[in-house]
Amino acid sequence: MEKAYETVKLLIDGPVARVSFCRPEVHNAFNDKLIYELTDLFKKLKKDKLLRVVVLTGEGKSFCAGADLNWMRRVKDYSFEKNYEESLALAELFYLIYTMPLPIIGRINGAAIGGGTGFVSVCDIAVAAESAKFSFSEVKIGVVPACIGPYVIRKIGEGKAREFFISGERLPAAEAWRIGLVNRVTPDEELDKEVNKLVSTILSSGPHAVTMAKELISNVPLMSPDEFKPYTAEMIAKLRKSDEGQEGMDAFLNKRKPNWVVE
Repeated sequence: MEKAYETVKLLIDGPVARVSFCRPEVHNAFNDKLIYELTDLFKKLKKDKLLRVVVLTGEGKSFCAGADLNWMRRVKDYSFEKNYEESLALAELFYLIYTMPLPIIGRINGAAIGGGTGFVSVCDIAVAAESAKFSFSEVKIGVVPACIGPYVIRKIGEGKAREFFISGERLPAAEAWRIGLVNRVTPDEELDKEVNKLVSTILSSGPHAVTMAKELISNVPLMSPDEFKPYTAEMIAKLRKSDEGQEGMDAFLNKRKPNWVVE
């Protein structure tokens, strides 16, 4: 099933939603229209109870080349208030994707530059083609990777963020993997195979457990021991007694596949 947008494309195949930036003529650079369309799309995906995983990628040779030049020409002359409004919309989009209950796989098929690396960093698992390139290039035009900063810093740590936010240097896929920006690197011709294998692996896991795993990862680092001990104990106790937990444990003990596995 497809739904029509101008700047992004959605293809739903059973429990899998595949979302693509579809502006290949400008290397999938984003503008205000893409921000609002992608926000609308992800809000709809969040409400779809039949979905279990989302794959985010770009059409053509690039994943996302950052902000669109024509949009930047307009933004340059905006008032502070208008700049703030559109920057906040972008910040809200990154937060929406980052906090999605569904797992998000990044299929990084090519260059991810500037704000494009933000979309990489809000994916739960990013798989990059060997030819992909990355850069926090904002300082080269006198700005900083502000809206993407919270997610990139969480992903690669303060030390590497300091190095690459300040230098703005171009990173090959192998370096992006070394610093933790992407999770896997694969030959270009093997990218779809690797992503599809990962999708299949996720579909073999309990869907509610996957959602709760994301919640656990987000919440626990912000808690004190007095907070995370009862929080984690309550979480596992509830999951053990849930329908999904009961099914999963019964399937394991009886050496059968649980009912959520998609063949």
